[in-house]
Amino acid sequence: MKQIISVLTGVIVLVSAQIQAASAAKPNFLLIVADDLNWHDLGFTGNREIHTPNLDKLRAEGVWLRNMFDPATTCSPTRHALYTGLDCVRSGAYPNHTRAYEGTKSMFTYFKGRGYRVGLQAKEHVAPKRSFPYEYISADQDDFAAFAKFVNRDKSQPWLAVFASHDPHSPWNRGPKDLYDPAKITVPPYLHDNAVTRKLLAAYYAEITSLDSQVGALLKILEANGQADNTLVMFVSEQGSSFPYGGKWSVYDNGIHSAAIVRWPGKVKPGTSSDAMMEYLDVPPTFLAAIGEDPTKIDTGCPDAKGNRGFDGRSFLDVLLGKSDHLRDYVFSQHTTMGIIGYKEPYPMRSVRDPRYKYIRNLLPENTYEIGGIHKGQPLDSWKADAGHDPALAKRIDWLYHRPGEELYDLQTDPLETNNLAANPELAAVKARLSEQMGVWMAQQGDKGIPTEKLALTRQVHTPGKGNPKKSRKNAAKNNVDMDRQNANEADE
Repeated sequence: MKQIISVLTGVIVLVSAQIQAASAAKPNFLLIVADDLNWHDLGFTGNREIHTPNLDKLRAEGVWLRNMFDPATTCSPTRHALYTGLDCVRSGAYPNHTRAYEGTKSMFTYFKGRGYRVGLQAKEHVAPKRSFPYEYISADQDDFAAFAKFVNRDKSQPWLAVFASHDPHSPWNRGPKDLYDPAKITVPPYLHDNAVTRKLLAAYYAEITSLDSQVGALLKILEANGQADNTLVMFVSEQGSSFPYGGKWSVYDNGIHSAAIVRWPGKVKPGTSSDAMMEYLDVPPTFLAAIGEDPTKIDTGCPDAKGNRGFDGRSFLDVLLGKSDHLRDYVFSQHTTMGIIGYKEPYPMRSVRDPRYKYIRNLLPENTYEIGGIHKGQPLDSWKADAGHDPALAKRIDWLYHRPGEELYDLQTDPLETNNLAANPELAAVKARLSEQMGVWMAQQGDKGIPTEKLALTRQVHTPGKGNPKKSRKNAAKNNVDMDRQNANEADE
């Protein structure tokens, strides 16, 4: 009997040790999300005038994902896709200040169900709450004590945290402004160079440095508490800045290309990079794959137009581990103007991009594209004043309001997307191929174009132009009764 008890005790101890080892082996996840940051406005991505020592160090310690793209060009749909692994129209979260369909799950859902502590700090901008069951760590992005308390609460429990900074979102009133002299900075070629632009650009750069200091503080907390080696850290820059040319609110690369780094000690080779094309919606399946889950078996709670319930995203774990340098042949994005504060008329945009070419379809080119963010105030008012004696600038300003129905760009020779080749007969086959891919994607999403755009207001959590977007969390709780998907599809017809 004593021998049996001894054997059983040994088995229990062994199993317990195995369980503890398995728990300890589960990595933590820290996802850091910037707010309205151009992908190229960082030291490691090429702008050496901007002080980003912490992000530059993070890049040296991890892999730079050079071809990460946003599926949308405004904050709320971008974040819904990043957290759910679903494209925007499919999930219902396609205008700004939006919400996903009831029943939709997020990575907070998946990881909480797998024993993780899940939390988010600072900017939220997602709804309904039931789809995003995170602990709200703190509304204050500078409350690093709250972040440290969250990650250290129970060392035996793995955690997933999103730190969603408010920087460098306008009005650019934070950060070390003494670092940037407006008279000495270099104005990028896609912006008009005048005193107003320089002043705003210097303030924007200061807020990028503020963001960088937040990244440094977070990484120090991990190091100080012995969690750096078992934490996958990912940084993404979100959609582009709100300067009025080709950034936020556009599907040009300034608006949809994202800087992305992943550091995972012992797994990701430091100082490497990948040119694999990928999208924000690939992040949740990748994180699940990193803990040994099969993301192709996940039910997202939100079927696509064909009834498929799996992710739109794909795992890029093999890219992180250096086993592959390819994920996607095409990336897609959309922009919905309805519901944006100050919008005048519907001006829906769709785009598809391969490694070389970008095709854009503006569904209502006869309308005037006008929203509050880029078409009012500074620096555009100063640009208009200068345009009176600068015909080239006047033409650029007109482009902000009027686009043709189709645009096609060779990104290899024209990275700023200034030479529209849609009418070039030599590229007819390229345009047809990309147009076909766009049609397949829209059909899978249930995106009917103009009718879908006109339903955008039904997908928001507050009245456009009246409510405060920062109240989205409270408004979401009051707006949990969704339009039935079938009724929405019938209304599209």
